[in-house]
Amino acid sequence: MTAQFLIGCGAGFSGDRIDAPIPVVRDLVRRRTPSAIFFETLGERTLALAQLRRLEDPDEGHEPLLEELLRPVLADCLDADIAMIGNFGAANPAGAARRIAGLCAAAGFPDAPIGVVEGDEVTALAQAGRLAPASLDSALQDRPLICANAYLGAEPLIAALAQGARILVTGRVADPSLAVAPLAHHFSWAPADCGRMATATLAGHLLECGAQITGGYFADPGWKDVPDLHRAGFPIAEVTAEGGLTIGKPADTGGLVSEATVKEQLLYEIHDPSSYLTPDVTLDMTGVTLRAQGPDRVAVFGARGRARPEHLKVTVSVDGGYLGEGEISYAGPNAVGRARLALDVLARRVPQHLRLRSDIIGYRSVFADEGSAVADVAGDTGFPAGEDVRARIAVESDSAQEAEAAVREVVALLCCGPAGGGGARTQVRRRVHTWSATAPRADVDAGVRVRVAPAWRWREASHD
Repeated sequence: MTAQFLIGCGAGFSGDRIDAPIPVVRDLVRRRTPSAIFFETLGERTLALAQLRRLEDPDEGHEPLLEELLRPVLADCLDADIAMIGNFGAANPAGAARRIAGLCAAAGFPDAPIGVVEGDEVTALAQAGRLAPASLDSALQDRPLICANAYLGAEPLIAALAQGARILVTGRVADPSLAVAPLAHHFSWAPADCGRMATATLAGHLLECGAQITGGYFADPGWKDVPDLHRAGFPIAEVTAEGGLTIGKPADTGGLVSEATVKEQLLYEIHDPSSYLTPDVTLDMTGVTLRAQGPDRVAVFGARGRARPEHLKVTVSVDGGYLGEGEISYAGPNAVGRARLALDVLARRVPQHLRLRSDIIGYRSVFADEGSAVADVAGDTGFPAGEDVRARIAVESDSAQEAEAAVREVVALLCCGPAGGGGARTQVRRRVHTWSATAPRADVDAGVRVRVAPAWRWREASHD
C-alpha cells in the first residue's frame, strides 16, 4: 500500500466523449502512482433501454460505445497496472466482459483478469411485490414491467479487486461506489469505517459526471468563463491513506478546476446535504470546505459519515409506449403566426385520444405550459416574437403505428400549408417510465466472477 492513490473519471454518461479517457490515462501513467480509472455510463432509463436491447439480442444490452471507450487506453492501463472499472455492463455485464476479452486479446493481453459483478437485477422481487415504493405515479402501476435494478454498493467490487481483477465490469451500482471500491481495496479501508467511506464516496460523487466538475456544465460566457472548453480534461482525484482529497485534471488539457466548479458539482443531485444516502455510507456534506491548492487543484475537507442504510434503492422500469415527435421551421415575416396556424392544423388532425404537446421553439417553448404555445403566442409574455421559429408536436401512444401516423401530419404541412414551411423531421421511439423503490439489503444477492487463465475459466465467489 502506498500513501496516495489516484482515481480518474473516463466517462460521465452513456454517449460521453470517447477521447476523454486518453489524457486521463496518459496523466496517470506519467505520475507512476497506484491508480484506477472508472467509467460511469448508466442512468435509470439508459439501463432500461439496455434491457430492451438485450431482449432483442442476447449479446447486446451493454454500453454501445464500450469498444470505442476502452480500445485507445486498454493496453496502457494493463501495462501500467491501472485498474479499469465501469458500469458499462448495463443489462449484460457478462456480454460486456466477452467484448472486453476480445479487445484484450487483440491488444496482446489474452489472459487479462476481468471481473464481473452481477446481481443488481431484482426483477423477481418486483414481480413478487417485495419492493417498497418510494415514489410511484399511480398511472405507472399497471404498465408492463421491463426490469428492476438495485443500486449495489462497493463491497462486491472490492471482492472482485481482491481476487485480482484489473478490469471490472458491473451493471447498476451507485455511481460513487465505482470510486469507493478501488480506494477501499488499495487502502484496506473497512466498510464500517464511516469516515473513510465518506471521503471515498465524496470523491466518487465529485468525479462521477466527468467534465461537469472541470468547467463543462459550469461554463456561462461572460459570467463564468472557462478556457479551452472544447478540450476540457476529465477529473482526477488524489486520495491519501488518511482520507485527504484533492481534485485536479490532466496536465495540458482545457477546462477549469476551481472552488466554484467543485461547489457546483458538490451540490449536484443532492436532496439533503446532511444525509446523502448511498449503499456504502450516509454522507454528511454540511461540514465540507474547499481550498484552492494552485491552478486547477482544489482540496476538499470535512466529509463525515454515518452508518449506511439498511435498504438499497431500486429503480423499477416499465413500458412507456411510444413517443412521436415532429418539427417544421418557419422564417421571415409573421413566422410565429404561421407556426401557430401549423400547430392548430395539427391539433385538429391528430386523433383526439392521443396526448399531444405543442411548442413553438424559439418562442416560449422552454418556459411554456403544455399547449400554451398554441393558445397564446400574441400576448405580452416578455419573450420576443422571433422571425425564425420551429413548430413542434409530441404525441404518446401505446401503438408505434399510431404515433407514426400522427407525426406524418407534420410532413404533410410541406404542401398542405401554411406557407413557407421547411426542414420537416419526424421520429418515433420507444419510451420507458421509471419509479423508485427500496429493497432490504439482505434480499439482494450480488455475485462476483473473475476470469483467470486460460481464457473463460471463471472463479466465482460471494462478496460476503
